[in-house]
Amino acid sequence: MKHTLKTAFFKTVPVLFGYLFLGIAFGILLDDAGYNFLWSLGISIFVYAGSMQFVLISFLGGSMGMAAVALMTLSVNSRHIFYGLSFLKKFKRFRKIPFLYMIFSLTDETYSLLCSLDQKETRESDRLFFLISLLDHSYWVAGSLLGSLIGNLITFNTEGIDFAMTALFVVIFVEQWLKAKSRLPAITGGVFAILCLLIFGPDKFILPSLLASVSCLMFMKTVIEKQEALKEAS
Repeated sequence: MKHTLKTAFFKTVPVLFGYLFLGIAFGILLDDAGYNFLWSLGISIFVYAGSMQFVLISFLGGSMGMAAVALMTLSVNSRHIFYGLSFLKKFKRFRKIPFLYMIFSLTDETYSLLCSLDQKETRESDRLFFLISLLDHSYWVAGSLLGSLIGNLITFNTEGIDFAMTALFVVIFVEQWLKAKSRLPAITGGVFAILCLLIFGPDKFILPSLLASVSCLMFMKTVIEKQEALKEAS
């Protein structure tokens, strides 16, 4: 267990830096809006929605109805539906409460890290998955709490700190590219991401690119499986 925790920590260090400073930013904004550290703690523990938490600050005044809030949340975080689909088989091995937590804690960064791990059906692998999710969540909660308590005391320029997570995505993509039996899914995703970025812009391209990529890959499943079989044979 100690070795697994150590492994999980080292794998999540880039997320630690990104979440800590983004969480601090959230805590500061929430404090400026008139909500104390208990709000920051509660929202980060029970909502844990990254960018949606920043949007949530403007909703706390009650100017929008619950239906509008729910619709906005769905539009911002709908991509997570696709994240969960790729781990259905893996998560079914968990007991009920850990199973529900794994679904709840599947953020962009956690998903990327879990994708980089070996999908072994062992207890050690399950522990590593769970600990990575738990550590990432704890980093976000810690950052939010710090932001509410001492955020206004931070005087140095933190611009660019969040690039740690962008770098993490690039490294994980390269690792997956080198290990993949078939690179067709990565190429397909990249092509649709660029096309949708050009068509819909940087704020709205993620969901359309995911929908297009998944739809295309469903039709290309046979081709991908043949490529994987050929690589295994060689």
